[in-house]
Amino acid sequence: MSMGTEELLKKEANLSDVDSPGENVPQSDSEVSSMLSAYKSEGDPQVYEGAYTELKKFVEGALDIYKHELGMILYPVFVHMYLELVYNGHEEQAIGLMDRFGKDQDDYYQDDLKRLSHITKKDHMKGNELSDTFKSNEFIIRMSRDTLSILKRHLQEKKHSVVLNIVQEHLYFDMYEGVARNKQQIESTAGSMLGEATRQDNKTKVYYGLLKEPDIQYMPVEEEEEGDGDGADKPKKKKQKKDPLFSKKTKSDPNAPPLDRMPLPDLKDADRMEKVKALREASKRVTLGPDSLPSICFYTLLNSAQVVTSAEVAEDSSLLAVGFTDAVIKVWTLVPQKLRAMKSSEQLQDIDREADDVLVRMMDDRSSEMCRVLSGHGGPVYRVTFSPDRTLLLSCSEDTTSCGVCKRGPVLSATKGTSTLFGMCVSPLMVTTLLLRAMTRLARLWATDQHQPLRIFAGHFSDVDCVQFHPNSNYVATGSSDRTVRLWDCVTGNHVRLMTGHKAPIYTLCFSVEGRFLASAGADCRVLLWDLAHGHLLAELTGHTGTVHSLAFSRDGHILTSGALDCSIKLWDFTKLAEEVSLEDVNISHNPDIKKSDSYLLRSYGTKNSAVLALHFTRRNLLLAIGMFDL
Repeated sequence: MSMGTEELLKKEANLSDVDSPGENVPQSDSEVSSMLSAYKSEGDPQVYEGAYTELKKFVEGALDIYKHELGMILYPVFVHMYLELVYNGHEEQAIGLMDRFGKDQDDYYQDDLKRLSHITKKDHMKGNELSDTFKSNEFIIRMSRDTLSILKRHLQEKKHSVVLNIVQEHLYFDMYEGVARNKQQIESTAGSMLGEATRQDNKTKVYYGLLKEPDIQYMPVEEEEEGDGDGADKPKKKKQKKDPLFSKKTKSDPNAPPLDRMPLPDLKDADRMEKVKALREASKRVTLGPDSLPSICFYTLLNSAQVVTSAEVAEDSSLLAVGFTDAVIKVWTLVPQKLRAMKSSEQLQDIDREADDVLVRMMDDRSSEMCRVLSGHGGPVYRVTFSPDRTLLLSCSEDTTSCGVCKRGPVLSATKGTSTLFGMCVSPLMVTTLLLRAMTRLARLWATDQHQPLRIFAGHFSDVDCVQFHPNSNYVATGSSDRTVRLWDCVTGNHVRLMTGHKAPIYTLCFSVEGRFLASAGADCRVLLWDLAHGHLLAELTGHTGTVHSLAFSRDGHILTSGALDCSIKLWDFTKLAEEVSLEDVNISHNPDIKKSDSYLLRSYGTKNSAVLALHFTRRNLLLAIGMFDL
C-alpha cells in the first residue's frame, strides 16, 4: 500500500496522523501531565455507557468476515473511557462502566482490568504503571483496509465524540491490504498490554545464522604400529594420524552476521582445549527422535518447595547451582571431582606462580566436598548462571545486586542497581566478557570488567522477567510481564523483533540450535514458537496445566522439552514441526496459520509431586531435570 493511499484513508476516516510507534522510554512528569490533559471532559458522564453499548452492538451486528477485527477496538476504547471518567471526577459512572462491561472483555485482560478498577480517583492515576502506560502509548490494532473503512463510516454516521476522540488520540491502526483476519489468527497474536506489533517492528533484517566455528588445531593421536613376527621383540614405533573430528571443514552460514559486525575475543588455549573436549563428547552423542527419546536424570531438591528460586547446570554438565530465598547459593558437583577450597594465604606464598599447574596447586585437597554454600546477597537469589568456561558463577538478587563468584573462590565483584534484578545470562561466545541483567522495564548489557552498562534496552511496558542471548551473541531476547517477547540488537541497542501472543507473563526463553527459531513460555501454560526471520508465530504447543519455567532444545536440535509447575516434562517433535511449517511462502501482511496439532507431543513424563524448575541437555543428549519435591 502506498503512503498516499494510507494518508487519504486516514483523512477520510478523520483519524489523526500518528507516526508508527518507536522505542518507548520512561516518561517525564511534564510528558505524563500533557498526556493526562488528553482526557477532556465531555460534559454528561452518562453518554459514555450509551456510546460503548452502541459501539458494542455495531461490532456484534457486523458481517462475520469483519466482526473479529472490529472487535479489537472494544477493549482499548473501554479502558480509555474508564480512565477519562476517573480523570474528570465521575467515580460513580466509572465504577458502573467497569461493573457492566469489564467482565465482557477477554480473559487475558482481566488481571489488568482488576488493577485498573482500583484507580477510582484522579490522584490514583499519577504514578500508576498501568494508567501511565495507556495514557502515554497508543494501542496497536492491525486491521485490513476494508474493515477500517467500515469502522470509518460508522464513526462518521454516529458522530459519538467520546468514541471518536479516543480513536483519534489513543489508537493506532496498522492497516494492510488483503482479506480480514479470522478469529483464530487474531487470537493467536492478541493478549499483550498494548495490542499487536506493527509490520514495521519486524522489518529489520536479523542475522540469525551461526558464526563459523574457529579452526582448532587438532591434537595428534598416536597410534602404535604393529610389528611382524620376526621383529616382535623390537620396540613398537608410533606414528601420528589425523583426528577425523577436525578434518571436516565447517560451512559458512549465509544468514550469519558478518565477522566484523561485533568484536569477539580471541580463543585462549584453555578455550580451545574445552572445544576439543566438547567435540569429542559430541561424537558420542545419541541422535534423538520419535523412536529414540532421551533418558532423563531428575535431581530432586527435598524440603525446599517454598525456598528454591532458581537452578542452573553448567554447559558441560559438571556443576549444579541453586539459588534460595534466604539469599544463599548452593553449588553441587555432578561429577566425581569434588569442589575444593583455596589454600590459606600462608600456604599460597609457598606456591610457584610460574608453574603450569598453579591453579591446581592453589586448591586444598583436604577441603574437598560435594557441595559448597556461597553467601553474599541480602535478598532472595532470582537467577544463577555459569560462564561458558565455568570460571565464574554469576547471580542476581532482590537486593538489587549482581555478583560474580569464582568457581572455587570468593566474591569477585558486586554491582548494585536501583531495582530488583529478575534475570541474567552470559554470552555463549564471549566467555566472561558480557552478561545481561533485567530490571523493571529495562534490560542492560554489561561487561564484567566495567561498572557501566554498554547498552540499555528500553521498550517493555512492565517488568523484564527473563533474558537469553542468541547463539551468535549478536542479539538478546527478553520476555516481560507486558506479555511480549522482544529481540534486541546488541550492536545498535534497538529492538528488531516484537512478538505478541502470550496471554500472561513470560518466564523462559530458548533459542533453537541453528538460531532461527525462538521458543517462549510462561504463566499462560503455553509454549510458543517464533520464526526470527519474519517475527511470525509458527506454533502453539499446549498441554501443561501449570506455569512453564524451563525450556531446552536437545543438542542435535530434534527435540524441544518443556518443564512446568504441574510436575511434568513434555517432549515435542521439533523436527516434524519445522518441516510442516512454510518458512518461505509467508504472507507478510499478517501472520500465517498457527500450528496447534497435538501430534507434535512425543511423550509426557510426570513426577510424583516435584515441580520442574530447570532442564538441561548434556553434550551426549542425556536430559537433566531439577525440581522441588512438595509434600
